[in-house]
Amino acid sequence: VKLLLTNDDGIDAPGLEVLERAVREWGEVVVVAPAEGQSGVGHQVTTDRPIAVECIGTGRYSVQGTPADCVRVGLTEIAPDASWVLAGVNRGANLGADIYISGTVAAAREAALLGCRALAISQYIVKARPLDWEIVYRRAVPLLRRLLTRESAQGEFWNVNLPHPATDADVGVVACALDTRPLGVAYRKEAGAFVYQGDYHKRPRQPGRDVDVCLGGRVAVTKLVLDIAGPAVNPGSCELDEAGTGFPAAGPVKVL
Repeated sequence: VKLLLTNDDGIDAPGLEVLERAVREWGEVVVVAPAEGQSGVGHQVTTDRPIAVECIGTGRYSVQGTPADCVRVGLTEIAPDASWVLAGVNRGANLGADIYISGTVAAAREAALLGCRALAISQYIVKARPLDWEIVYRRAVPLLRRLLTRESAQGEFWNVNLPHPATDADVGVVACALDTRPLGVAYRKEAGAFVYQGDYHKRPRQPGRDVDVCLGGRVAVTKLVLDIAGPAVNPGSCELDEAGTGFPAAGPVKVL
C-alpha cells in the first residue's frame, strides 16, 4: 500500500510528522507537501506558472504550491499508484463551513476528485491550552487504522477532527454530519482597515453535528460526498421553456 501525505501547514510542520509516524507501518509513505504554510488557501490551484518541486529526502518532496497542487502533482507525477491521500494533521480544526476555506480539506477533496481515497485530519486547539503532539499521535493511530481499512465509494472522503480536552484521557468517536451554520463574522475598524474579530470557539453549534461533537470533547468523523466525482445524479439534458419550468420535478436542482 502506498500512502501520499500532505498538509497545509508546510512540510516541516509537527502535525505532518505525527501523521507520517502514525501510518508508516501500514505501507510506503510518500510526502508531497507545501514548502511553506498554506493555511486558509482553500482549493486554490496553480496554473499560471511552473510549480517547483524539490526532493529533500527519500520519499519527501517540497512543493512551491498549494495543498491541492501537491495532490495534483503527487497523484499524476510522483506517486500515481497511491492508494490513499492523507492530509494533516492540521494545527486547528476544520469543522462545518471551514471545509470551504481549509487547504487541508481541499487536499483530500482534490484527491477524491481525481478518484483516490482520501482523508483530512485536524486538531482543534483550545485557547491558552498547550497542545501535546504525542497525545495527538496516540489518538490518531487507532482512528486512522479503523478508517483506512474501510471501503469508500467514488467521490467520498473523510474529514476527521480531534478534540482538545484538558486531560489525556480517552475520548469518544462520533460519526456525525457537517454543521451547516456559517462562521460568526465580525470586524473592528483600526487605522482605516478592518481587523477580523470572529471568535471561533464561540461559533454557533447544531446539536450532534461536527462542531458540537468536537468542541464538546469527542472526535468528529464526517463523510463528505462530492456529486461531481460520483455517479451522475441527473443524467441527460434538461430544456427550459419560456417560463423556466423545465427542471426535473423531484429533488434539488443540480448544476451539470
